[in-house]
Amino acid sequence: MNYRELAATIIEDIGGEKNIRQLTHCATRLRFNLKDESIVAEEKLRNTTGVMGAVSKGGQYQVIIGSDVGNVYKEVMDQTSIETKEDFGPSRKKGVAAVIDTITGIFTPILPAITASGMLKAVLSLLVVFNWLSVESQTYQILNFMGDAAFYFLPILLAASSAQKFKTNMYLAMMLGGILLHPSFVAMVTQAKEAGTAISLIGLPVSAVSYSSSVIPIILSVWFMSYVEPIADKVSPKAIKFFSKPLLTIFVVGTVSLVAIGPLGYIISDAISNGITTLESLSPWLVPVLLGTFTPLFVATGTHYGLVPIGINNRMTMGYDSVIYPGMLASNVSQGAASLAVGVKSKNKELKQLAFSAGLTGIFGITEPALYGVNLKYKTPLYGAMIGGGLGGLFMGIMKVKNFTGGSPGLLTLPSYIGDNTLSFFYSACIGAGISVIASFIATFILYKDKLEEPTTIEDAPTLKRTIEKETLVFAPLTGEVHSLKEVNDGVFSEGILGEGIAIIPTENKVYSPVNGVITATFDSGHAVGITSDEGIEILVHVGIDTVQMNGEGFNYLVEKGQNVEVGDALLTFDMGLIKEHGYNVITPVVITNSALIGDILNTETGAIQVGDNLFKIYG
Repeated sequence: MNYRELAATIIEDIGGEKNIRQLTHCATRLRFNLKDESIVAEEKLRNTTGVMGAVSKGGQYQVIIGSDVGNVYKEVMDQTSIETKEDFGPSRKKGVAAVIDTITGIFTPILPAITASGMLKAVLSLLVVFNWLSVESQTYQILNFMGDAAFYFLPILLAASSAQKFKTNMYLAMMLGGILLHPSFVAMVTQAKEAGTAISLIGLPVSAVSYSSSVIPIILSVWFMSYVEPIADKVSPKAIKFFSKPLLTIFVVGTVSLVAIGPLGYIISDAISNGITTLESLSPWLVPVLLGTFTPLFVATGTHYGLVPIGINNRMTMGYDSVIYPGMLASNVSQGAASLAVGVKSKNKELKQLAFSAGLTGIFGITEPALYGVNLKYKTPLYGAMIGGGLGGLFMGIMKVKNFTGGSPGLLTLPSYIGDNTLSFFYSACIGAGISVIASFIATFILYKDKLEEPTTIEDAPTLKRTIEKETLVFAPLTGEVHSLKEVNDGVFSEGILGEGIAIIPTENKVYSPVNGVITATFDSGHAVGITSDEGIEILVHVGIDTVQMNGEGFNYLVEKGQNVEVGDALLTFDMGLIKEHGYNVITPVVITNSALIGDILNTETGAIQVGDNLFKIYG
């Protein structure tokens, strides 16, 4: 692969250097913050050799490269001056997108350090369990504090990455982390706890709280500093600004952090861990099952990084994580196994090579090559991976498997389940991973079929499932303008994860039944409806994007689940103006969710459409 040429192509297709606000990368993706995503040559970018896919989600435009991402990133940086830019301007992201963008930007840069520490601790645990190393030896003690380093000094690592994200001085932020971790403060906290005395700063009470290994307090403190520093700059006389600006900033932020923000962050962290403990006691299997099943969708949309801090917080507060990492382990190895099953079954030489390579990478913890190169593209491997991930997550949830040191969930990080002086969690994690691999492989092997080539002569036509006698029509449920599903700013729809379909920008506020059938899905939020036709076609009409967050406001069902409907029956009403006021896009995906199991689907052309017009023709 010519990394230089690939980088140049990506820069051009992304809209040029002038369109790039910021660029980071993770294990497989280039993560762009762009000024204007509408000028991206997306179709050309997706078809570029070396690019596995592209998706806009979580406040970023993500270009999936695979394991070569580091080399491509270096070339992009070498060919631009992005690294010299410090002011990327105000973020245009709002709501959930802004939160996910912030979390991703903060945690992605520190993952290598956390992974290194976690794996070192896992290997050390393995050496002790098998009596290859004594805990009294100096070798153990040195390796132990080496492994603890990234976790103990996590506030300083997070301070640096938070400062980059919040556009404030990195070194003052790291100093702020040092304040929270200073040995003198730690000693004061220890003494106050033992003696039952109070700590005060200029008469203000300071909570006796330890911040080593904490996550939330330092992030909140640096965020606060991003507002204080400009004020300090403004009020400082020009002649003494060099020392007065940092002095005012660190005094104000340091004081507020010790007195208010730090304790608040500690309370939030403690509340999260208590909530996880309660959930674990009531239903320990639920979250691992959900994550094992749906993590591929989170990865496809880039929102899985929002879960990483929860797992880290669990380990920092409780000493282990029993919900996030076990579920992700089941999902990741299932993704790899599904891709391997395609490699075994497919007769396409190029696909076999890709599937085997991506499958091995997936079971070791890096799933994007398998997800974008194979599973999402061919759909049935994705279903197989979700089945295997759910079953593996169920087993690990029932067994209350604990992860002690993190790392990228996969076979290579199984030692991270060694802890509490027992191998029981390690054994259970191995069995759970095995269940995921076997179930996913078998399900995918059964479901996957190589795509048939289009017939070139009339004699070839019988090899297809298409028969005019079985033609079924699906009519338009909305009046508006038809667009390609790829234009929907949600990877779950635009990547075809839920199935084939189209999108309609509505001009009226009512949804009608597109088929004769039965209502099979309604939602508390009222934003979508599922219908199954008499022929077995499953259709989802999803009004707007992210409108589930409106919690039902502006939506009203006119039917109930289980009710029989006919073409043209009114199903629900919605307030288009209110959706726009809340900042959500009204574009409405209409998806055939079981498109992989029915015949060929012919979509209508884009353009204006009326309720009752033909939308799809399906041939059995």
